[in-house]
Amino acid sequence: MIDISTYLGLFFAALGAASVLPMQSEPVLVGLILTSKFPWPALLVVASVGNTLGSILNWFCGRGIEQFRDRRWFPVSEKALERSSRWYRKYGKWSLLLSWMPLFGDALTVVAGVLREPLLTFTILVFIAKTGRYLVLVFATLKLMA
Repeated sequence: MIDISTYLGLFFAALGAASVLPMQSEPVLVGLILTSKFPWPALLVVASVGNTLGSILNWFCGRGIEQFRDRRWFPVSEKALERSSRWYRKYGKWSLLLSWMPLFGDALTVVAGVLREPLLTFTILVFIAKTGRYLVLVFATLKLMA
């Protein structure tokens, strides 16, 4: 039971970190790796899936942005949204490979929804980016442990 709740905790930390909530998943992932109680590949998958699903929530927010743009809870400021829109228009779907970046990456995922990036393309590129970031973090942590 503890294993399931540990993985669920990591999943929700990763999901929240990519969505409207001010959370970070990296300390949770590193902490779990440092315990050596859980296989790092499983932690990597759980964090990557959770973070990607959080970005998909942002994509859906972007699809309905005109309705919610002025709400306090909206995940991206007007300034960040405009900057990300310019970036996205210039570099297109490939800019989603930068979706792992703090703040700017979250804005990109909202803009991708605004600009109607197909969900399948969006999901694949964001999953690659999020997994790549977590993979670097996992190997850096393992290197420090050695």
